[in-house]
Amino acid sequence: MQTIDNPFVRFKNVQKSYDGETLVVKDLNLDIASGEFVTMLGPSGSGKTTCLMMLAGFETATHGDIELAGRPINNIPPHKRGIGMVFQNYALFPHMTVGENLAFPLKVRDLAKAEVEDKVRKALDMVQMLAFIDRKPAQLSGGQQQRIALARALVFEPELVLMDEPLGALDKQLREHMQYEIKHIHENLGVTVVYVTHDQSEALTMSNRIAVFDDGIIQQLADPVTLYEKPDNAFVAQFIGENNRLNGTVQSLAKNVATVKLDTGHIVKALAVNTDGKGSRSMLSVRPERCIVATKKSSSMSMLDARIEELIYLGDHIRCRMNVAGDDQFIVKVPNTSGQLGLQIGANLYVGWKTDDCRALDYRQ
Repeated sequence: MQTIDNPFVRFKNVQKSYDGETLVVKDLNLDIASGEFVTMLGPSGSGKTTCLMMLAGFETATHGDIELAGRPINNIPPHKRGIGMVFQNYALFPHMTVGENLAFPLKVRDLAKAEVEDKVRKALDMVQMLAFIDRKPAQLSGGQQQRIALARALVFEPELVLMDEPLGALDKQLREHMQYEIKHIHENLGVTVVYVTHDQSEALTMSNRIAVFDDGIIQQLADPVTLYEKPDNAFVAQFIGENNRLNGTVQSLAKNVATVKLDTGHIVKALAVNTDGKGSRSMLSVRPERCIVATKKSSSMSMLDARIEELIYLGDHIRCRMNVAGDDQFIVKVPNTSGQLGLQIGANLYVGWKTDDCRALDYRQ
């Protein structure tokens, strides 16, 4: 795993078990730089939220060390770690006004009244909620409550803010709007953010780097572009974005190119990214937008027979579901460049892609 000189957050050989037998987090090593926005992404039960809770102090590591700004914090209680926290359910005090909710973390730090008022107003102004300072949480919409929860996490100017699925309860349009708001606030403040979500588009939109979790292990840690364009293994390819999967056996390897015989007998070439060599099983990964639909074969790319099963018009592109190499769920995104694509359900065509756009990865059922 990539190491960073003088990381602001460091997980070092961290493990977590709740029953003394099964490890929910397995030997986690993760460095996070000061000012970075790192997202822990993965399906339910993958260990991402447990890692966040250990960093916050609400869970204790079974083994290993967690460091903040170079000092171990395993034995420091949550309220003394100086960390801001935003939860999915907002966790606002219902009996307090917005202003009182924001003032609370400042008062427990014994700040002077004038300083408290100044910081509260600045934090509310930052999330455009100053006009709501005297309202109770019940008088606010979900999106407004989320803004207040974010302002409360930032009001005492922490160097680290943790966010646990903070946008999960919002509708799609508001969720997307809040993604940009949080991203811009992070950029303006330079605060370090560790964010947990199972939403891939959310992670791709907001993060400097993403740690993809599965079964208590980071499967890949990379920036959004690398993660999407160059997945290291079959799990990441399937979990991040949309992906076409073709299974086969490696026939030969030449430099970084694998020749793979698909289970249907077709021969295709792919980048040899993560295979066990000649004779090994492999999963080929190719993104829908990297495929082309053609009426005749081209010698410059891998091409397979295809039959159009379904067409969905989505404005800027046509989502084309095809039967390719025995898979009737093969997706091609055809750009709507002319407005008249001429595609028809039942048509027999060819689907192709460049070798560099197809990745030969480890085989998973």
